[in-house]
Amino acid sequence: MRNPSRRQKPFTEINTAPFTDIILVLMAIFMVTTPLVMQSNIQVNLPSSKTGQPHKDARQISVMVTSEGLIYLDNKATSKKTLKAEIAKLHQDNPNLEVILFSDKMVRFKDIVGLLDIFNELEIRNLNIATRTE
Repeated sequence: MRNPSRRQKPFTEINTAPFTDIILVLMAIFMVTTPLVMQSNIQVNLPSSKTGQPHKDARQISVMVTSEGLIYLDNKATSKKTLKAEIAKLHQDNPNLEVILFSDKMVRFKDIVGLLDIFNELEIRNLNIATRTE
């Protein structure tokens, strides 16, 4: 039995174990959901390839061309003229800039050649064309 005349010491420490558990669970949730959120909501039906390999680099931008001929730079609609100006600025800031071209397989080849001309004019040397692997 307890001795009623004896006083208990006040609890002065905070137990951080439950807090740490919650933080770790939240971090795991964010790590799983961030790639899903970062994926584009622009639908592009990529051509398939047997030798394609996934590649991710911090110094890259994505240019998408839809089957309707709409152009997107990092998920923002743009025109060829604006695309050229923005890529020129990004390439000036980072000479090792990598461009990944996501083109619907139904896009006219003439439109792709127009974009390739822009990249060549801006001296973009790191260019990849995205495909869907089989």
